[in-house]
Amino acid sequence: MNNKKIVLVLEYRGAEYKGWQAQKYNVQTVQESLESAISKIADHPVKVICAGRTDSKVHASAQVVHFETHAERDNKAWVFGINANLPADISVVAANVVDDDFHARFSAISRRYRYIIFSNRLRPALLSKEVTWTYKELDILKMQEAARCFVGTHDFSSFRAVGCQANSPIRTILNFEIYESGRYIVLDVRANAFLHHMIRNFAGVLMAIGAGEKEMGWAQQVLDARDRTKGGITGPALGLYFVHAEYPQEFNIPQVPLGPHFLPHFEESAYDLR
Repeated sequence: MNNKKIVLVLEYRGAEYKGWQAQKYNVQTVQESLESAISKIADHPVKVICAGRTDSKVHASAQVVHFETHAERDNKAWVFGINANLPADISVVAANVVDDDFHARFSAISRRYRYIIFSNRLRPALLSKEVTWTYKELDILKMQEAARCFVGTHDFSSFRAVGCQANSPIRTILNFEIYESGRYIVLDVRANAFLHHMIRNFAGVLMAIGAGEKEMGWAQQVLDARDRTKGGITGPALGLYFVHAEYPQEFNIPQVPLGPHFLPHFEESAYDLR
């Protein structure tokens, strides 16, 4: 039988998972849950590859994965069949057959994350595990100005986790927007690739600046230091979302609205950088 390559777009709430990647220890991961569900519909063991691995408690509104199968199913059958075997906090939203040379990770041109901050004097009960809450009032104009230094190609050693396994700290930030959406402050970042904890470390620096604890120039100082110990705290994982992976058009990857879906008017965002 000839194998076909299938691409899926899925969303998940990462709060109860130890990240995307399957692990040798007996812990719950998104990858293992998805592979188990797909294998039941394909009627054979399946392994998936994703566009960007997410850490423990990190969410996704448009993760892209691919897998190979000899099973004959149409796109609707893949979506509904897999979802019937997934937990409620993981959902496949689109499926398609793709060319053999497509690769969810290596074919991606860019990746995009949104970090959602809920700035309010009182802690939220709703969405308490889907946003990063701060009781501090944040000055968004200062945060926007400070973030400008991150755009472009730089050595982001100050913003990578100590255990980051990337071969190089050099990354290219294509767009870095910060805007308000109701009570939420959104850090919207697109890059060719990201380092481990990179967005969360951006958030830690920018929240300190927005709260008036650091001057705007501190962001540039941290970047120039190329030293993680100079970079302040790492923002909590619960506010982070993988929202888009960009591919060459010829692959015909299904497109879904940018998330997360609770943001007011998220589909009509003036910062839609796709």
